[in-house]
Order: sequence, then C-alpha cells, then structure tokens
Amino acid sequence: MDNKITVIEVTTKKQFNAFLKFPYALFKDDKMWVPSLLMDERATFNKKKNPALEFCDYKIWLAYQDDKIVGRIVGMINNKANQIWQRSRVRFGWLDFINSDEVAKALLDAVAQWGKGRGMDKILGPMGFTDMDKEGMMIEGFDVDCPMACYYNPSYYPQVMDRLGYEKEVDWLQYEIIANQPIPEKVKRINELIKDKYNLRIVDNVSKKEITQRYGEKIFLTLNKAFKNLFGYVPLNEKQIQFYIKQYFPFLDKRLICFVVDENDDVVAFGVSMPSLSNALRKGKGKLFPFGWFHLLKALRNFENIDLYLNGVAPEWQNKGVHSLYYAEMNRRYIKLGAKTAIANPQLEDNQAAHIWEKYDSHVAIRRRAYIKDIN
Repeated sequence: MDNKITVIEVTTKKQFNAFLKFPYALFKDDKMWVPSLLMDERATFNKKKNPALEFCDYKIWLAYQDDKIVGRIVGMINNKANQIWQRSRVRFGWLDFINSDEVAKALLDAVAQWGKGRGMDKILGPMGFTDMDKEGMMIEGFDVDCPMACYYNPSYYPQVMDRLGYEKEVDWLQYEIIANQPIPEKVKRINELIKDKYNLRIVDNVSKKEITQRYGEKIFLTLNKAFKNLFGYVPLNEKQIQFYIKQYFPFLDKRLICFVVDENDDVVAFGVSMPSLSNALRKGKGKLFPFGWFHLLKALRNFENIDLYLNGVAPEWQNKGVHSLYYAEMNRRYIKLGAKTAIANPQLEDNQAAHIWEKYDSHVAIRRRAYIKDIN
C-alpha cells in the first residue's frame, strides 16, 4: 500500500465538486458537524457573484492518499487587507483533514509555499476572504451546537496545529445566553434615559422590505465603522454590501433585526440574529432540494434556539450605553418569541466593548483561534 500523500491544485469542475463534498465523507459519523449550504459555498467561489474576489487571489488544493481524498484547503491573499494593515500574509481556510499531522502539514505547506512565491512572510488562519466568511478554529466547546455561520471542527484539529508549530494570533469568544431571562427594571429605566438624552429610537413595526431598502445599507455602513480597527478588518465596499443584502436578508425575520437610529434616521447600533438552522442543514445535507427547503422553512419558524450573527455600535456612540439599548431590546423580543437560548457571534477576546453578555446570565460556550506561523 502506498501511503504517500499527494496534494493537487483544484482546476476542474469535478475536482471542485469533490472539494465541496469532502466534509460529508469526513464527518459522516460526527453528529456535531453542521454542513454549509452548498449554494452559498458555490457563490463564495464565483467571481461573478462574490465581489471580494475582485481584490482577493486564491487557490484550492486537495490531499490524496491511496487514491482517496484525505484533506482539503483554500489559500487566499486578501490584497486589500495586506495593504490596509501593512502586512504580507497568506490566509488559509476551508481546512479539513483526517486525523493526521502529515496530511495537515502537506496542505498547509502548499498554501505557505504559494504565499511565499507571492511575497508573503506569514501564514494565518483559518480565515475567509473577508470577515463575513467563517473564521477561527474551535479550540473549546466541541459539545456545543455550532452555528451555521461558524467553522465546525473536531477536537484533534487544534492539537495538530500545535504540533505543527502554529501559534495563537487571536482568539474569539462565543457566549451562550439564557434568551428568556427577565430584563432588570434598572436596565429598563436607564435605557429610557439614554434614549431621551440622545434622541434615539429603536426601529419597530416596519416591514422587512422597508428594513432592507431603507436600512439595509446603513446597517453595513455602521458595521464598517464599528469594526474598522478590529483585527484584520477590511471595510465592505458597495458591491459587497449589496451582495450580502441580497444573499442573507431574504432569510431574515424582521423581528430578529434590531437596530437603533438617531434623529437623522441613521443606524447607530444593530443586532441581527436568526433561529438556529444547524439541525435543518444536517437533515437537508446542505442542499435545498429535494427536501432541504422544507427543513429550513420549519427551522425558521422555531425560535427556541437563536444564533446571533452581527452586532455593533458606531464608534462615536460607544461608551454611551447604546449597547444596552439593543441588547435589552433583543432580549425582549426573544422572550416574546419564546426563545430559550442564544449563541452569540464570535467576539474578539480583547474587544471589551462587545462583552456586554458578561452582564447577563451567560457563559463562554465556544472559543475559536486564528493560528499564525512564519513562512520559511
């Protein structure tokens, strides 16, 4: 038997399909794995659909052993990020592999050497093309139901990364919150004072069409300002904003889009969440047809478990209590909808402004890590 590991670049449609389907074989017996929606995965790598590919270069590789696929990886160079942050880094993402140091090393080395040939001096990941993609390898919380918008990986992944000499660059924390906990009367009173003092209001009782057309772009512009100085962030351009509005807003429930506006009707803070779709994606195996749509529609009407996707406050409104406004409003809506638990989106561990959940009945459920290593 030939145990040699061969890494090949994906260049054909057949190979690309094999790249997309590999996790189904790798995780077939793993009940915690959440498949991605395949139509979204295809759109991510489609230069006609994903505007991020206008400033990102990438290559895809598959690892073979005994004529069988044993791993996959994507190497990315976000030229805009490197320019903004004045760094020379190649990213890796979509990393999946059997429990083998040799397979993981072969895949990561392929990315590193490609990056080296393009003048990169460090390899970083798992990351996506942008911060709207999945990022961060799970290092804690393997028994927690992973939100669909986040990477899932088994516990041997970080062990392999450690043995291969990769080191921590940053960690993200995901809090699990008791969604139906009562809002303290003190918080309610303070929030009313904050709204009156700054002439702010929480948008409610408007249609999803109005939210999309009137506030959709404003939400992302606030996101750009709120995330500007956070690790590796690259502001979304107009094409990207419209891409994400078109891709995600049709699935959103207006009751789970919470945002605060000022006297000029500009969005100063927001929170976007959805019912958990993890089990629906498992049942549909990442596909809409023939029955995946049924499971997704059913899940979109079940508010018992909530996933928080995006939240932020414009920098000029931070440290004024505005965080409390939309967190309390989200809490109120969760109670009304009958939610029990919520998983927050990944938040940088050193971004104290984002850790308001520490003040609620909550705990850190998942920890994620971006690894980095010098390219030799």
